[in-house]
Amino acid sequence: MNAPPTHPTSAPSPRRHRRLVVALLWLGSVFAILLVAALVAGNIFLHRAGPLLKADVIETLSNRFDSRVELDRFHASFIDGFQVSGSGLRLFPNHLAMNEPMIAVDRFSFRIFDWRQILHIPIVVNHVQVSGLSIHLPPKGQRSNLPRLDTGPGGTKIDILVRTIDVDHAGLVIENGKPGKVPLDFVIDNLTLQSVTAGRPMRFHATLVNPKPIGDIDTTGDFGPFDAHDPGSTPVDGNYSFRNADLGTIKGIGGILASTGSYQGQLDRIVVDGKTTTPDFSLDIAHHPLPLNTTFHAIVDGTNGDTWLQPVDAWLAKTHIVAQGAIVHTAGIPGRDIRLNVAVDPGRIDDMLQLAVKSDQPMMTGAIQVHTNFDLPPGQGSVLDRLRLDGSFNLTDAHFTSDKIQSKIDALSLRGQGKAKLANKEGQAMKNKGESAKNGGSPSDSASGQNDIQISTVDIASRIRGNFTFANAKVGLPTLNFLVPGAKIDLQGIYGIDGQTLAFTGQARLDAHVSQMVTGWKSLLLKPVDPFFAKDGAGTLVPIKIGGTAARPDIGLDFGHKGNDKNQKPNSGSPPRSVTGR
Repeated sequence: MNAPPTHPTSAPSPRRHRRLVVALLWLGSVFAILLVAALVAGNIFLHRAGPLLKADVIETLSNRFDSRVELDRFHASFIDGFQVSGSGLRLFPNHLAMNEPMIAVDRFSFRIFDWRQILHIPIVVNHVQVSGLSIHLPPKGQRSNLPRLDTGPGGTKIDILVRTIDVDHAGLVIENGKPGKVPLDFVIDNLTLQSVTAGRPMRFHATLVNPKPIGDIDTTGDFGPFDAHDPGSTPVDGNYSFRNADLGTIKGIGGILASTGSYQGQLDRIVVDGKTTTPDFSLDIAHHPLPLNTTFHAIVDGTNGDTWLQPVDAWLAKTHIVAQGAIVHTAGIPGRDIRLNVAVDPGRIDDMLQLAVKSDQPMMTGAIQVHTNFDLPPGQGSVLDRLRLDGSFNLTDAHFTSDKIQSKIDALSLRGQGKAKLANKEGQAMKNKGESAKNGGSPSDSASGQNDIQISTVDIASRIRGNFTFANAKVGLPTLNFLVPGAKIDLQGIYGIDGQTLAFTGQARLDAHVSQMVTGWKSLLLKPVDPFFAKDGAGTLVPIKIGGTAARPDIGLDFGHKGNDKNQKPNSGSPPRSVTGR
């Protein structure tokens, strides 16, 4: 049987196969060498043609933004994608009289990983790096002359999507055009923008240092689309944290504040909800830190920084404070005027005194309610020097922390009720206690120690109410009513915060007659004069004055004072001459 004939072309020989592979390898190598050569040649061309490219970029940007353009350096490369870098970019709009560039960039670079993306719509830029960005927007009345940011030469729309923009050290200045009004100035350390394209919102993350109080802000949210002709209508929303805010950079107060919250709305009306914690809030005059925690709802005009609090709900230790009002710019004066309506309920007078008074121990304790107008104008002085208050208060269940003062209040109440013997025992108890303290002993060491211990339990609560003003670190009290069982004292005067000085005049109205406030033969001798002091339905009505300091008050009768009437205004002079009543 004959074998079938074989055809030479039915299967390549091993030698011919090896030749084909070698030929393909050579062909691939040639194309690779040509591609590398083309890239090298392209980069050599780009390098040598740099000045021409730079001039073309300047011309394109000038037409695109209708602006005079300055560009110090420009470089392009096709190696590892399409890459561009440059420095010293400045744009001056042709139709705006600006001494500074509207847009300035110290250094910039961007990269397109696949250069074929340039041919697609939208043009996709993967990453842009910017360092030293400055944007200076003119007043609202001049923004109609701004170049449009969404069209190119001839009105053609430019469709570009930038996936990520990283900016180091950016600044945005928005002029307001009002005489005496400083421009709004934002300084941002780091800013990351994502999905940036014309006519759409962009995602952002920014970190910056707040100038006053100095602290670190971290915020993430959505911004835009930006309206260059009316920046205030630009939508914005996000969340923020404010950390390590040193309140000591604001003259007059101290403490380290932290705050978190959210915001939404448009740039000229941002609704902000948040909370703050300051574990060591203090006033410079006292340096007694107390915990201060707040929650707030506010409306913020992001174009000028004006803020409306609606409201702030705060707790200072055990004192509840609610404030509503505005924090706004004042023409011609740096800073903001803070005008609030403040209510304290429930409150503790000891919290408020500990915050504002230098002594280690507050002079009294008790529950307090306060309603006041609060005005803190801008200026260079401390908070206490600039603060203005005008309001009313009601203090109940008040007890003085000084045994000496509280003992006098107890005695006043007891004598006012006609309990003279009990008042004498209270006075003797305090005398024995003072002598024992001087000798380093205790009240029980004295012969009357048992009585001292029993009488020392007398601790009569006071009620104090009135109207007040505060200015120049002084509290003015045009009406002050002090009430204890058996006695009512009406006063008017001034309390100096710095020296804790007292300067008050008024009258004391007691239920008991003069003869009922003493014992023994003194009571018999005073019975004939009872009618002279019994006036207007009171058992005794006498003029009094209070001077000295809060720690060492001088309380006395004031028979020589003319004009003890309810309409007399408090004076701002020195405390009255001491007259000690027994």
